[in-house]
Amino acid sequence: MQRRLALGSALTGLGGLVASGCASTAAPTATAATPFALAQPSVPIAGSTEVFPVRRIYCIGRNYAAHAREMGSDPTREPPFFFQKPSDAVQFVAPGRTTDHPYPPLTKNYHYELELVAALHRGGRNVPVERALNLVYGYAVGLDMTRRDLQRGMGDQKKPWEIGKSFDRSAPIGPIHRVAQVGHFKQGAITLKVNGQVRQNADLNQMIWSVAEQIAKLSEAFELMPGDLIYSGTPENVGPVVPGDLMEGTIAGLPLLSVKVVA
Repeated sequence: MQRRLALGSALTGLGGLVASGCASTAAPTATAATPFALAQPSVPIAGSTEVFPVRRIYCIGRNYAAHAREMGSDPTREPPFFFQKPSDAVQFVAPGRTTDHPYPPLTKNYHYELELVAALHRGGRNVPVERALNLVYGYAVGLDMTRRDLQRGMGDQKKPWEIGKSFDRSAPIGPIHRVAQVGHFKQGAITLKVNGQVRQNADLNQMIWSVAEQIAKLSEAFELMPGDLIYSGTPENVGPVVPGDLMEGTIAGLPLLSVKVVA
């Protein structure tokens, strides 16, 4: 059944989606019935009427050396690590428009992290690095929004810091651009402005672990599948935003991501 996504403002702006009638991993049947309809989160595909269904959102931590140091880590010794956000954390941001992004509850230190996002249309386990980019369907600009005070507080207690990363609308994202259109992103400027002032400014070639290496490492721990998104890490100079602030993120070759924080 085709219908518009109805998860409230958390996914405002997404295109038409297929409602899922089965949450099981088993193959769906024509007669399967559920007590309610569950929408499939998705992201529009640039230049198309199609949408990209989102299965999982993986994020890599501290993937630029300067950012690792500002977070108190040693990038020369730390292996890659990953965390996840729920698939319905995506908030679509249409090009040429500024999307309102509600300031989340419980935090007093809300941080931006601009990132390149890789969208997979193939999966696998133990994928070799040299074949990893074959899994990528396209790329987008994204924000890994973070309730930094909650993340640090849970970390200090040696408890999982999911509450700081995996909340509603914590993954703003622009449209996905197919590899056939834009190629693979191995270098290029990645820049974030807040209220017109540059806050983050780096090059994708400064990643510690490339997108291909991230895919290979992830596939050692998880079976990657079509529909997975990988947020590939943020440069240094992450920092707070408050209601009224305008965030403008760019990656060379992709359209501007414009998000305004609202109360």
